[in-house]
Amino acid sequence: MSPFEIVAHRGAPLGVPENTMPAFERALELGADAIELDVRLSKDGIPVVFHYFYLDEGTNASGPIFQYTFDQLQAVEVLCEDGDAATRYRIPTLQEVLEEFMGRIGWEIEVKGPEPEAAEAVASLLGRFRHRWDTIEVTSYEPTLLVEIHDLCPGLHTDLILPRSEDWMKLDVVAYLAIHRTRLARGRGVHLHPTQLSPDVVSVVRSAGLEVHSYDANDEYSLRRAGELGIPKICTDRLEWALKLRERLRGR
Repeated sequence: MSPFEIVAHRGAPLGVPENTMPAFERALELGADAIELDVRLSKDGIPVVFHYFYLDEGTNASGPIFQYTFDQLQAVEVLCEDGDAATRYRIPTLQEVLEEFMGRIGWEIEVKGPEPEAAEAVASLLGRFRHRWDTIEVTSYEPTLLVEIHDLCPGLHTDLILPRSEDWMKLDVVAYLAIHRTRLARGRGVHLHPTQLSPDVVSVVRSAGLEVHSYDANDEYSLRRAGELGIPKICTDRLEWALKLRERLRGR
């Protein structure tokens, strides 16, 4: 089994909300190789770290996040899993996350749509951290966002995330879409769901000169499968479990 890195999806939200500074600190403490986070824009164009389109999910506010200015977002309380307001937790900016953690751990920055300005705003910020680009990869489901970031930040790794397959899709379709959409995005590689991974798919995609990563590897079969196929980076919601399983597999 090939060695692989484990990426903490939205940090390690163990008793703290996801995509917050404490969740990222916890992932670092546990030994993650990298952290995945999500970026959206505030109304005034500030890249902030939040997964959902609507603030109704996970906060005490409501409505689309892009209707809130950065100052307004600072008053929003991020909720813990039990729904209680955790007033010490707030939505961080991408800048403060990078300033706090850059150089201490790798980053997988997923840029969300649909705001077309997101690419330029994120690229402008990442330009300040050019000396750390070897520890950053930018991902998105949106090829157009990745093209713009690729053009604005030549040399920065950009990867396409391929959505989970529809029921009718066979693996040959997965391979075709992975290659076609990643080339359209001018990406270095593509992130596939464990259900999309097979020796043939990985071989065909790699033969096109693309790197293959995996996301949502949250059970033993998925993690083993990715490792056996030589996937270099695997993103999981179960960081502690994944780290222990990797150690067990290495000991065999």
